[in-house]
Amino acid sequence: MQQLLRVHNVMLSSDGFGAGEGQSLERPFGHADPAVLGAWAFATASWPNRTEPGGTRGLDDHFMREFGRNIGAEIMGRNKFGPQRGPWRDHEWRGWWGDDPPFHTPVFVLTHHERPSFSLSDTTFHFVSGAPATVLEQAKEAADGRDVRLGGGAATIRQFLDADLVDTVHVAVAPVELGAGSRLWTSPDELLDRFHHEVVPSPSGVTHHLFWRR
Repeated sequence: MQQLLRVHNVMLSSDGFGAGEGQSLERPFGHADPAVLGAWAFATASWPNRTEPGGTRGLDDHFMREFGRNIGAEIMGRNKFGPQRGPWRDHEWRGWWGDDPPFHTPVFVLTHHERPSFSLSDTTFHFVSGAPATVLEQAKEAADGRDVRLGGGAATIRQFLDADLVDTVHVAVAPVELGAGSRLWTSPDELLDRFHHEVVPSPSGVTHHLFWRR
């Protein structure tokens, strides 16, 4: 069975930005408000950080349940891992997610400054440099026959799209404009030369965009 490279549950503004400007430890999304971009996901019954019973069912919850299905590894950019830039100054800080990250697979972090791998619970972070195709081969080997999720941010997803390596894309577009930041697209039409495209509005107010290879 073919291993796929999947983009899933990426949160985007209506003008195409996945994060705002001014990312910091206190503000992982920069000037963007994650409570607005991710409101649809946080409200679902399947949101992994839910601490109380309840939550919505239906379309949004379906996409949340799909997050980990048949995923054996993840690739992410360094900006998604954390706000540090340049050579690593602090190896003690180990990402935004605490002691139990939500990935539960090997994670390959793209960076020009490699560092030793480490594990938190059942997630192991590897810090790798190289062309997208090379990193994808590493991730596929670690995934052991399952799919690889391309987790973001927007610049990293665009890098793999431009290398024509992505098989499926799911983006949830929130009804808010950011004006600046890390941009995935100016228009989803940019992908139509290579992908089929369906648009599915949700009662929560977001619009789900689904792409799969022609």
